[in-house]
Amino acid sequence: MVSRTEFALPVKGIKVPTGDNWLHEIKHDGYRIKLMREGKRVRLITPGGNDWTDRYPWIVETALTLRSEQFILDGEAVVLGVDGNSDFSALHSRKHDHEVQFYAFDILSADGDDYRRLPLSLRKTNLARLLRNRAEGIAAAPFEQGGIGPDLFRHACIMGLEGMVSKQVDRAYREGHCDHWIKSKNPKHPAYRRVQDQF
Repeated sequence: MVSRTEFALPVKGIKVPTGDNWLHEIKHDGYRIKLMREGKRVRLITPGGNDWTDRYPWIVETALTLRSEQFILDGEAVVLGVDGNSDFSALHSRKHDHEVQFYAFDILSADGDDYRRLPLSLRKTNLARLLRNRAEGIAAAPFEQGGIGPDLFRHACIMGLEGMVSKQVDRAYREGHCDHWIKSKNPKHPAYRRVQDQF
């Protein structure tokens, strides 16, 4: 069991990486969360250390149905709109807490094994195995690998999505800012303006 975990944080990219050793995930507009289960106890922890377990009952209930009784997942808590895209305004309003679900994009441990030193490709395999028979409420974030990155980002922008995170498949999970996680943000998305407003 991993007793204490910090978040791996992507760095802002100048351009979308290409090459066979990169995979690309759509960036959902939600709240970053660590989903932790230990036996019958589930916790949802934010990067600031806040415990949001009571906020999102659907995620907690689903986590308790998974076959493993111990795991730590990294991902995003989101509310999906009628178009299937994440709706940050609905999430932030707290009026839809019962609809919030979890997109898991990494697994740090399971069944007592620490996966953080494994390459991302193997962590993705273990994540898919854990969620293979999962109920609705928790899903493995889809990804594409290779030179498709720039085209995927362009289509994400056309669809009005927040952006994309590109990750090197052969790297371990590293806490803090890491240059093998590259974030490409859609400049026309509201999330981009929210960040700009903070400066």
